[in-house]
Amino acid sequence: MATEGAKERTVVIAMDGSEYSDYAFDWYWANIHKENDKVILVHCPEYHTVVQSHGLNVPPFGNAMVMADVTVITEMMKEEETRIKGFLEKLGQKLKDRKSGGKVKSVGGSPGEVICKVANDEHADLIVTGTRGMGTIRRTFLGSISDYIIHHSHVPVLVCRHKDHQHHH
Repeated sequence: MATEGAKERTVVIAMDGSEYSDYAFDWYWANIHKENDKVILVHCPEYHTVVQSHGLNVPPFGNAMVMADVTVITEMMKEEETRIKGFLEKLGQKLKDRKSGGKVKSVGGSPGEVICKVANDEHADLIVTGTRGMGTIRRTFLGSISDYIIHHSHVPVLVCRHKDHQHHH
């Protein structure tokens, strides 16, 4: 039952299917969730990882191999869409299990940009994200989604670092 007069907060939680985002979700629920919170779970599928993970070398246009690769890539994309749909259903079930008002959003694009945009569009009060705990050098070259969100968000950002995955510099 909602507390009378309690302000509703909108909380965006970035979910990518990793143990790090699951940890952030659980930490939020255990430590700062309020009964009136409206929770929006955001997943940003990255289709380019499909091609990379299967080691496909897409030849230049004009090569006869392009057609074969397009067929393979199309099939992999269908498999990935099925996997994503199943993941989104799992996220919806997470909210139902917690008896929480909220929704699941899947938006394509660069994850950091997408999360900040959804937070802005939904008038979020807080963004919660996990972090993979990359070391300083790796983060410098690759960047990180949590770094992007911290630097571009217009609302407070809670970055949950899993205590078992800290890197010492």
